[in-house]
Amino acid sequence: MQNDLELLLKLQMIDYDLGELERSKEYLPDMMENLNREMRDVADRLSQVSELLASSRAKQKTLELDIKVKETALTRYQQQMMSIKTNKEYDALVAEIDSIKAAISSHETELLQTIEGIATLEKDQAVYLEKDSQIKENNSHQLSILQEKVDSIGEKVAAKEAIRQQVVGTISRPTLSVYERVRRGKGGQVVVLVRKRACGSCYKSLTQQRIQEIRRGDRIMTCDNCGCMLYWDNAESN
Repeated sequence: MQNDLELLLKLQMIDYDLGELERSKEYLPDMMENLNREMRDVADRLSQVSELLASSRAKQKTLELDIKVKETALTRYQQQMMSIKTNKEYDALVAEIDSIKAAISSHETELLQTIEGIATLEKDQAVYLEKDSQIKENNSHQLSILQEKVDSIGEKVAAKEAIRQQVVGTISRPTLSVYERVRRGKGGQVVVLVRKRACGSCYKSLTQQRIQEIRRGDRIMTCDNCGCMLYWDNAESN
């Protein structure tokens, strides 16, 4: 029976590994999606900043051109002042000159703000370019590793299943039946160590008689409370 316990512990470890492989089928793709999402988010932000920067530079050129056009018109109107003959013409020209000057002043203010905005955007673009490069390098490396793990899951499961069949074939049917029943009902650990004279799973105290029966190891003993299969280890159970 002691041999069966040792085999059950080995089987339990195999089942744990198989469970981890099954869980990895879910969490590995999630990890990969998180890495891809991080790259997309940074790339999107870089694209937004770059588009805004290009738009701001185009606006700068438009404002500078408009200011030049208005300054040319202002010069022309100022020259016309020399040839005005009536007060009416003078008042109309002064009004036009004042309007152009106000427009130039407004455009110059807007141009200054645009240039300041461009300087900020250029800094932001440089930051996101570096961040984009670093994240692509780091995440691509991690994605490659994760993809290899995903691709190898099937082979690892098949190998573990083969080993499991070998171990199962060496365990007595009654013992294996108890193990499989408890595993289906509980999941996780089935064979647990007695710790401080209590079940290592639910921590319910064991009677002295039950402890003696477990220590003899001549038959499989289970916890009356949680159903786990119990075993004794002199080095750890006291």
